[in-house]
Amino acid sequence: MAEVLSQQEIDQLLNKVKSGEETPAAQNTEKEAILFDFRLPNRISKNQLRTIRNINENFAESFSAFLVTKLQSIININVTSIDQIYYSEYILSVSNPACLFTFEIRNTDIKGILELSMDLSLALVDKLLGGNGIGTKQANIITPIEQKVIGVIAERIMIDLRKAWQIVDDLDFKVERFESDIDFAQITSQSESVLLISFEITIAEKTYMMNLCFATFAFDKILSKLSSQKFSSIRPAKNNGTSTSEIISNHLYKTFLPVTVEFGSAKISVQNLFDLEIGDIIKLDTTISDEHTVKIGNKTMFKGRAGVVNRHKAIKITRKVEQNNKIE
Repeated sequence: MAEVLSQQEIDQLLNKVKSGEETPAAQNTEKEAILFDFRLPNRISKNQLRTIRNINENFAESFSAFLVTKLQSIININVTSIDQIYYSEYILSVSNPACLFTFEIRNTDIKGILELSMDLSLALVDKLLGGNGIGTKQANIITPIEQKVIGVIAERIMIDLRKAWQIVDDLDFKVERFESDIDFAQITSQSESVLLISFEITIAEKTYMMNLCFATFAFDKILSKLSSQKFSSIRPAKNNGTSTSEIISNHLYKTFLPVTVEFGSAKISVQNLFDLEIGDIIKLDTTISDEHTVKIGNKTMFKGRAGVVNRHKAIKITRKVEQNNKIE
């Protein structure tokens, strides 16, 4: 049984509380104050960030398909992170020299920076000019000629960004200029927040980085459209199961290759060649029962026998020629 206090004991406890010798238990519990910095750059909600990620994943899928056709290699592009940081923090993270393209969205106040890592820029230039993409360069400086080559890629990125953002609005992305120094690519004040979208680009077995930096102070009008319920259904195109390997396979399936059949060979003198007339017969080194050589391009791939199918001359493949050479 619980202990019952007498009236005298109750009076003594009340006197102690009034005199300050003892405080109620409820007054002893203090809640810890959490500091809040009103300068935090978190101007975009989590739902809006999720929608922006899906939009950029659609862009990454479209841009990777373009690179596959241009570079003829396996390309994979992923959105690694979407951060809200101060512009001053972004400036400190950019190398010098750098490969930067400033861009704008026409008819808006939104400006941004497209940042390609130096390794990615030089690899793209090398691949687009016929190299293998692993060339080395002593000085990491983008020359005017290389700027023009990379500028083609930057223009394509603007086109794919416009396609990806059409679900929100008809935004016209336009490249302004190339900059090698971040100090000359000023898109907002250093105390303002920016939206930094980072991409990881894998070409063959090498991985490179690409960033898109948007000034968020002018993003409010677009962000208000992202709050609509219909955008919650946006899904990246890659969730449909399409991959870069499948894209390459589809291109290969539509590729035409020359097929030739060699029935035999013969050697004649130049004099006999000039003396040939209509109706003359050249004796080959093969017989009717021999297999004929079937070539794909300039490579011997199969053996077959000649015949007629539906009144058309045809060749029936009898076996495959085993060799180490691949089709070129």
